[in-house]
Amino acid sequence: MTRIAFYAPLKPPDHPTPSGDRRMGRLFIDALKKAGYNPEIASTLRVRDGLGDRAIQATAIENAGREIERLTNQWRADPPSIWFTYHCYYKAPDLIGPTLADRFAIPYVIAEASRARKRRGGPWDGFARRADTAIDRADLLLAMTAHDRFALDRDAKDGQHIVDFPPFLDPGPDPVPKRPSATLRLLTVAMMRGADKLASYRALAEALHGLDTVDWRLTIIGDGPERAAVDALFRPYGDRVSFGEMIADASALRPYYETADALVWPGVNEAYGMIYLEAQAAGTPVIAEDWPGPRSVIAPASAIVPQGDAEAFRSAILRVTNDAQICHAVRRYVLDGHSLDAASMRLGDLLGDLR
Repeated sequence: MTRIAFYAPLKPPDHPTPSGDRRMGRLFIDALKKAGYNPEIASTLRVRDGLGDRAIQATAIENAGREIERLTNQWRADPPSIWFTYHCYYKAPDLIGPTLADRFAIPYVIAEASRARKRRGGPWDGFARRADTAIDRADLLLAMTAHDRFALDRDAKDGQHIVDFPPFLDPGPDPVPKRPSATLRLLTVAMMRGADKLASYRALAEALHGLDTVDWRLTIIGDGPERAAVDALFRPYGDRVSFGEMIADASALRPYYETADALVWPGVNEAYGMIYLEAQAAGTPVIAEDWPGPRSVIAPASAIVPQGDAEAFRSAILRVTNDAQICHAVRRYVLDGHSLDAASMRLGDLLGDLR
């Protein structure tokens, strides 16, 4: 069985903190196995600088150098056939894979590579340049959003193979049909962090203000350092809003998705948002704002509304709920274009062409 060295510099697959990035990394490992490959975690070194701190970057480069030498010694007699990196960008570049791919003359693949010209010359300059160096070296780039694809095409090296590869998941069995209810059951699943996540919570709280023509309830599954701020945003709604702790296991989330009438999450600056795919796989429509990431994974039967338009968000909630045809359509959308089976078959074809 062909061995593949797998590496996720932003967050290793065994990292304890749940996130969409960790989930997608694990799904790529599953897809590679399903395609008949033997993915091995080459390194668990986490390379992330969220602050633009050159000292953090220098330490990461030193640690990466040690990993390169360790793997060189380990693989001297028996290297893997392919190096596969999941997610490489200016805050978390692959500092290991390009050197080892050159050293052992093996193909180098990146899924979800992102270029960021505007980070050149600033506090992330060194990391942005190293991310570009890794992307330049790649024999195959799997572009997971239209936004990433534009920059990859713009700066592509001669002969570089770039393909669209949409986010995916295991859609699971057909969902249980929704039972009729006089109460509109809304669901949000998201970490409670600052910046974009908190901005999404603010937008959602504003959108719910004025949703007065129906009896509704919102369940929020999530936790994080901004829990108190999120609690304050939804306190005016009293017992209409209930909170549950973050659930990392997608299978444990499935009953929440299936019983909800809609997933509501604005998705401010989301890369794409696995929760949108999870909800639609469970036959539940989603409502989000018009950001590049959500746009790439939301079915036409669901709803994307203009950024910051609370009234449009409210209207969309009423439009897509309690419609069996929409529930069927969003499930079919995932099965047709975002399933683990489809991803594994495509990976098998693409990687087979490299060897």
